[in-house]
Amino acid sequence: MGFPKGFLWGGATAANQYEGGYDADGRGLANVDVVPLGKDRFPIITGEMKHLAFDDAHFYPAKEAIDMYHHLKEDIKLFGEMGFKTYRLSIAWSRIFPKGDETEPNEAGLKFYEDLFKECHKYGIEP
Repeated sequence: MGFPKGFLWGGATAANQYEGGYDADGRGLANVDVVPLGKDRFPIITGEMKHLAFDDAHFYPAKEAIDMYHHLKEDIKLFGEMGFKTYRLSIAWSRIFPKGDETEPNEAGLKFYEDLFKECHKYGIEP
């Protein structure tokens, strides 16, 4: 028994899982960037422990993630090879508005997402 007609095969990621490039092209830090793995993770997430910057005592998975920022074409090609027809993703607003108070968006951030969407469409993937 297969999938019903019209079934959309795809995947989903959050920006902190896939992007990487935390300091590339003017991107600002997001709170999720400085959430480490390990014993301090939960106290930081809940606000019990203040942690607003990177340090050498922790590992930060969002810093590099899978680094799609630098491997966009290869990664989307793999999705196409897997037969994806749809891809649900989140946007790192700190890439578009690095400080959060700009009146104009970061053009490099907009270009990244435009390139991502174009690459998805190239393989018939609806973002």
